[in-house]
Amino acid sequence: MVFDLDMIKALYDKMPSRIAKARKVVNRPLTLSEKILYSHLHEEQKLENFGRGKSYVDFAPDRVAMQDATAQMALLQFMSAGRPKVAVPSTVHCDHLIVAKTGAAEDLTNANNESSEVFNFLSSVSNKYGIGFWRPGAGIIHQVVLENYAFPGGMMIGTDSHTVNAGGLGMVAIGVGGADAVDVMSGMAWELKFPKLIGIKLTGKLSGWASAKDVILKVAGILTVKGGTGAIVEYFGEGAKSLSCTGKGTICNMGAEIGATTSTFGYDESMERYLISTNRAEVAKLANKVKEHLTADAEVYANPEQYFDQVVEINLSELEPHLNGPFTPDLATPISKIKEEAAKNGWPTKVEVGLIGSCTNSSYEDISRAASLARQVADKGLKTKAEFTITPGSEVVRYTIDRDGFIDTFDQIGAKVFANACGPCIGMWSRVGAEKKEKNTIVHSFNRNFQSRNDGNPNTFAFVASPELTTALAIAGDLTFNPATDYLTNERGEQVKLDPPTGDELPKKGFDAEDPGFIAPAKDGSKVVVKVSESSDRLQLLAPFKPWEGSDLKGLRLLIKAKGKCTTDHISMAGKWLKYRGHLDNISNNLLIGATNFYNEKINSVKNALSDSYDEVPNVQRAYKAQGLGSIVVGDENYGEGSSREHAAMEPRHLGVRAILVKSFARIHETNLKKQGMLALTFANKEDYNKIKEDDTFDIVGLTSFAPEVPLTLVIRHNDGTEESIQVNHTYNANQIEWFKAGSALNLMAAKFAKEAKKPAAAAPKKAAAPKKAVKAVAKVAKGVAKAVKTVAKVVKSVTKAAPKKAAKKVASKKAVKTVAKKAAPKKVVKTVAKKAAPKKAVKAVAKKVVKKAAPKKVVKKVAPKKAAPKKVVKKVAPKKVVAKKAVKSAPKKAAKKVAKKRR
Repeated sequence: MVFDLDMIKALYDKMPSRIAKARKVVNRPLTLSEKILYSHLHEEQKLENFGRGKSYVDFAPDRVAMQDATAQMALLQFMSAGRPKVAVPSTVHCDHLIVAKTGAAEDLTNANNESSEVFNFLSSVSNKYGIGFWRPGAGIIHQVVLENYAFPGGMMIGTDSHTVNAGGLGMVAIGVGGADAVDVMSGMAWELKFPKLIGIKLTGKLSGWASAKDVILKVAGILTVKGGTGAIVEYFGEGAKSLSCTGKGTICNMGAEIGATTSTFGYDESMERYLISTNRAEVAKLANKVKEHLTADAEVYANPEQYFDQVVEINLSELEPHLNGPFTPDLATPISKIKEEAAKNGWPTKVEVGLIGSCTNSSYEDISRAASLARQVADKGLKTKAEFTITPGSEVVRYTIDRDGFIDTFDQIGAKVFANACGPCIGMWSRVGAEKKEKNTIVHSFNRNFQSRNDGNPNTFAFVASPELTTALAIAGDLTFNPATDYLTNERGEQVKLDPPTGDELPKKGFDAEDPGFIAPAKDGSKVVVKVSESSDRLQLLAPFKPWEGSDLKGLRLLIKAKGKCTTDHISMAGKWLKYRGHLDNISNNLLIGATNFYNEKINSVKNALSDSYDEVPNVQRAYKAQGLGSIVVGDENYGEGSSREHAAMEPRHLGVRAILVKSFARIHETNLKKQGMLALTFANKEDYNKIKEDDTFDIVGLTSFAPEVPLTLVIRHNDGTEESIQVNHTYNANQIEWFKAGSALNLMAAKFAKEAKKPAAAAPKKAAAPKKAVKAVAKVAKGVAKAVKTVAKVVKSVTKAAPKKAAKKVASKKAVKTVAKKAAPKKVVKTVAKKAAPKKAVKAVAKKVVKKAAPKKVVKKVAPKKAAPKKVVKKVAPKKVVAKKAVKSAPKKAAKKVAKKRR
């Protein structure tokens, strides 16, 4: 099944002219990223040469994708927006709420039982509003999108930071918060600061143990977790073309770990192969017709330094396998140096568990290469030293690898196959012994390895690697094992060496699945009822946030001054908390419980200024809220890095935090804060972070004249009676300031829709029901008129072919058309019957439709002037279906010849 083919075709039809106009305005060759961005400007957005990293631009994405954890809040907001149906193709994917514990079948059954309320809610909302629904077990959102919806040159947004995975098929795919998704699903423009551009040139070709995963692990080491912030990363070069489509997806997926807005590749043969293999040959054919527009202009890649803001070059032929971590995905170590680094840093070297799969590395190619290593365990007399798990990315991949014998291969080395879901990657892993909080090491092919993320244990040292290296290290049970050079001792005491991994890019027999897990929405969902119980602890209808009170904020308390890394996992933990993602008040009980307090260096322990005692962060903030006191949160660099979860912005807003003041923000989190009516502020002087004391109170001054590019003032009142003022910056534009004033972007949107609904509708003509007899009578009379129209059309067509352009304009004179019309149907008869038949509006539309079908546009304008058929006759000819159907069969060739003769 090919989804949204008409939408893709429509985009490709418009793309060449849009790119040509953009190239003219920009006055230089364009990168692929720019081509896609300029092809997706919102209709109300003026075309201009946008400033990279400066201009706020309105876009019109092609589609929206949501995973079940973030979809709950997104759809609760959408329900509040007052729209009857989504304006663009949208999907929900149930992949986050399945706990990996014993194995696929049992885990899926448990999830369906435990989260049935949420799944039923998502299913019914999807059915009501025209949203495609992928049920639990269908697969991980990003793999399913790549297999079904991603297409070269498209633009999509998704409520998950790893939406960027679709860049592997040449898209600009961007992770956003739920409020952004609501904008697009409601038919509104989506705003984004025009990104900077980083070009990464890949030369050479991968070989041996190196994989596509090692490309992005290397890039993360170069650019760090914030090096891509506000930028699109565009890969190019012969090395890029040598990678598989799913390999490209892996690289784009982990672009989220360098803070990039997204990453992408130009359309090439690997993408065409993947489209065909996933039963989308029609999309490949359409892409091939416009392929020059689905990659950068030749001059860009020939001289990248002139067109990108930064250029990085990597030789794939020299690339080593990498291990990144622990605790951060940008600490990159080549496998040849891991022994030295582990000894220097005191990392535990015994590998307890190896985990492959997730949205980053769960393609057929990934699994087949890992299976080639698993087969060597038996062949070489080895025994796997660590636990080993596999998480397939989709039911299509799972079914196919099962059919091709890979799951049997993994079973033979004692592996456990989890459900087609996120599982351990996002902390949905019921790991035995994790509660003991013992120091240990795991290696996985996922994308993130923040403290406590995978199993809830802050002492788990998690390292990110390719599926191939993860498998090898699980077999060896040793973090320092280098499979390219080192030997293993088998069960017979022999020294053996693992052969480099091999595998197929795509399955030779094609992909298959008995049931992929998709449920299409009802064509008319207006009668579908969505119920949310008031007593539910999983779901809660949203109440609008209060608008700004119209004055400066005074007497704010300090909730926490966070020390060091503070990701969205620290602000709003996943794992067991995922089940409350649809209940704002309940999930707010995890606010900042993973953050480290600067003053006592403890996690989830802050001072309550009212009681002068220490307590958990949510408890302290609830105490302030109960007393009507606002507060601020102070943070370090790249605050809010990681997930797109807007709960990290909604929770502090719900509990009464008024501002987040940090050294720098991660892009998605800053936007989420703005959308929820929060103040997202940065220190003008980063050293001022050190001026904040534990017992301080704060005033935020300048809000009554809040304006773009005008700093605000933070007045710090110290406990000893002294005070000082510092400058704080912001990146709000005029529209975003209106979000703040309204209380949230959703409030502003709802007010706009309500205002539109109150506007008096234009008076519509009364529609009279057409009796059956009248319709039949009109059908008979209309036959003659239809013949006449068809005859004139044929005359026009024949004369147009025969004569030059000037002559064609004079083809059908008023006299000829008038004569034919008169012969076709007496005026009085048509007039009388039509009175009883159909409303003017319907008949007029039909007449217009028939004339359009009869002759080319340019000719129609001249052929049928008002006198050709009297106005009343044309207006009242017949209902749409009758004329359209009869006109096709009428006007024999003889009639056409007679008219032509008369004209001569």
